[in-house]
Amino acid sequence: MKTHLFIAFFCLFMAETLAAVELFVEAESFSDKGGWVIDQQFMDLMGSPYLMAHGMGEPVKDASTRVVFPGAGTYYVYVRTFNWTSPWKSAEGPGKFKLSVDGKELPAILGHVGSEWMWQPAGKIAVKNTGSILQLHDLTGFNGRCDAIYFTTEQDKTPPSSVKELEAFRRRLLQLPDHPDSAGTYDLVVVGAGISGMSAAISAARLGCKVALINDRPVLGGNNSSEIRVHLGGRIEAGPYKELGNLQKEFGPTRGGNAQPADYYEDGKKSEAIANEKNITLFANYRAIGVEMDGRQIRTVIAKHIETGKELSFQAPLFSDCTGDGTIGYLAGADFRMGREARDEFNESTAPEKADKMTMGASVQWYSVDNEKPSSFPFFNYGVAFNDNSCEKVMMGEWTWETGMNYDQIKDFERIRDYGLLVVYSNWSYLKNRLKENEPYRNRKLGWVAYVSGKRESRRLMGDYILKEDDLRRYVVHEDGTAAATWTIDLHYPDPENTKNFPGAEFKSIAKHTPVHPYPIPYRCLYSRNVDNLFMAGRNISVTHVALGTVRVMRTTGMMGEVVGMAASLCKQYKVKPRGVYYYYLNELKALMTEGVGIKGLPNNQQYNEGTTLTVKPEVK
Repeated sequence: MKTHLFIAFFCLFMAETLAAVELFVEAESFSDKGGWVIDQQFMDLMGSPYLMAHGMGEPVKDASTRVVFPGAGTYYVYVRTFNWTSPWKSAEGPGKFKLSVDGKELPAILGHVGSEWMWQPAGKIAVKNTGSILQLHDLTGFNGRCDAIYFTTEQDKTPPSSVKELEAFRRRLLQLPDHPDSAGTYDLVVVGAGISGMSAAISAARLGCKVALINDRPVLGGNNSSEIRVHLGGRIEAGPYKELGNLQKEFGPTRGGNAQPADYYEDGKKSEAIANEKNITLFANYRAIGVEMDGRQIRTVIAKHIETGKELSFQAPLFSDCTGDGTIGYLAGADFRMGREARDEFNESTAPEKADKMTMGASVQWYSVDNEKPSSFPFFNYGVAFNDNSCEKVMMGEWTWETGMNYDQIKDFERIRDYGLLVVYSNWSYLKNRLKENEPYRNRKLGWVAYVSGKRESRRLMGDYILKEDDLRRYVVHEDGTAAATWTIDLHYPDPENTKNFPGAEFKSIAKHTPVHPYPIPYRCLYSRNVDNLFMAGRNISVTHVALGTVRVMRTTGMMGEVVGMAASLCKQYKVKPRGVYYYYLNELKALMTEGVGIKGLPNNQQYNEGTTLTVKPEVK
């Protein structure tokens, strides 16, 4: 009997001793990113930020980090990666890279096979020093991507692939806490630090609110940042409240132009404007991933750091969704719309006869520079074929390079962005390598290609009022009119010439403009109709697809943000929710809009891309 017990205990001991040892490394956590960039745009789709080798056809510098293995031994290695050109060409892709451990390169080429995010075997490695250096070595410069690296001493143990199962797997191996740390309690939490979010935060802060500003990138400004490079549009000092928009004189770039050098967008000026506000706490590199509700109200927003994975919870009586995608509203169950309404729903003559899912697209802008000597570019052909007639004979691409109009700007967004990259590289390769008369391009090289795509439209959160075309054309001014939209009804469609060459796979757009009078946007469009403590400012406000065409430019969205900040201060003062300001304190809001929150007397040095509208109508307050 004792012999049998001894054998049983011995077997149990050996089983525990021989249990698999494992190590999980998030690529975005690498201490030295080298030339790789962090891409967080698709966390809700594939589960995580990742590192990407965005070298525009030239291999980038290695990324590296130090890790500590749980023990010496032979480890089998798996890398989560994606062959990003697979939707267009069923063949090896261009995003190739390799992994090294303590200078020893594993045999597998990574990132160029498969058709979805997957765990690709990288080989095995004998680990002697538990403190080791990992390196990602880019081979092509064509956007190879690495999400995570998994080491295990158990052969054929592949991590789960589904996003839900993988999240649980990550949390276990990284020993992440079950509950996020508290970031504190605020009067207003603003999610998204584009022009609208910045304006909302500063406006509320100057009126006495304690504000948390959450942004999922290291730089501020959204589409007007150096990462996307869209210049400001629309007019300030317009409509019934001339002081709205003065705030933007403090941080808006002086120079205009799309797809210009990074310094045009003055990222530092934006950061300084936020840093100078004592009532604002900025949480850069945090992406909102969840909400906790209390009935019809948001109680908490949860955000995750895009490098460390650290999670924080933010509590407040008021929240403002300035994400563009309506992310917070969506997570909170707010009513929203996507796509185009049918013509008869709101009696909109510009709307299609039948409702559909078409939206305006997203732009991957780019430009080339003079290399002053012949410059080569790799042959790049991964599913989009050009010829001398169909190629774009240009040296830069700005807003007209627009993709994804017939795809879902949320669920298909990685594909949409990747198609933008694909056509830029494919067209440039054709100009450099195959165009018969390519003399103008021989000395040029790609100087900048955006990898953060500039969106125009996705979810629109519904408020107590939905602004429509009839309001704008007939100038139906409401008592709660606020910031003035001063742009045309500017709607984008696939370029017919591009359609001829690439039917169903267009990457160029045209704009159709309908001039309107400067129009005060109703305050009721700036808060949710069914989430009681949620404001919104930006392209995700309560409008139809057609009306979005005039309110979506950034000087206008910034003025919306100012109004939201003012309304939030009234909510705090009178202990009401956003709707309560409309019901009971509209005159107080009008007084704040008349006074403004910007520094008085600053010159308007942003007089570019102001757009055109019809003659100004009589002002109505």
